[in-house]
Amino acid sequence: MKYLFVLACLLVIIACNPKLSNGLRKNDLKRDVELVTSKGSIVLRLSDSTPLHRDNFLKLVKSKYYDSVLFHRVIKNFMIQAGDPNSKQAKADERLGNGGPGYTIPAEFKPSLFHKKGTLAAARMGDDTNPLKASSGSQFYIVQGKVFTDVGLDSVETFRLNGRKLPADHRAVYKTIGGSPQLDQNYTVFGEVVRGLDVVDSIAVTATSGRQAGDRPLSDVRIIKARLIKRK
Repeated sequence: MKYLFVLACLLVIIACNPKLSNGLRKNDLKRDVELVTSKGSIVLRLSDSTPLHRDNFLKLVKSKYYDSVLFHRVIKNFMIQAGDPNSKQAKADERLGNGGPGYTIPAEFKPSLFHKKGTLAAARMGDDTNPLKASSGSQFYIVQGKVFTDVGLDSVETFRLNGRKLPADHRAVYKTIGGSPQLDQNYTVFGEVVRGLDVVDSIAVTATSGRQAGDRPLSDVRIIKARLIKRK
């Protein structure tokens, strides 16, 4: 009888949390992602406005794809980048950034999602080989950015965004918490940090090899594990 009761409970749980066509469970879509790094934990909340990127990231996390990968590219006052599977066993002098799962994700640019501090976005190949701005299948970055003045934002609009104007509410954020507005509508934003911005800052100030050598941290900063957690 006890066995039948447990089985019945399991069947009810499965029925209430069915598997979707992409292999995820319905409840997975309402989970946050915790990156347990060698510098501390970062909690990410994915956007429902970018379902292709959200679902892909969730599937990779569930498959433990990100466990042991490095933050292989770090630029202070800009961003921290990870997701190259080749970094798991990389040698100290190895240049990284070309690894991935062998596919890309179509761009999902949303006007409401922009590169404020703490933004989670997808890395990609450059426009010359990737005119549709498709995202890497696994590589992502988290924005640290910097605080801008109106003059600085005007310059970004003129020289980096080809004259495209930033919305007033976005400008206000860039002038307070900061970010990287030069990336807006060029890279897909698909989430944000909800806890652990101090960890992002800690990683962002790590000493690196410099631009000519790929901006790799001189001391490895590793994602020990990535997992789905209940939202708070």
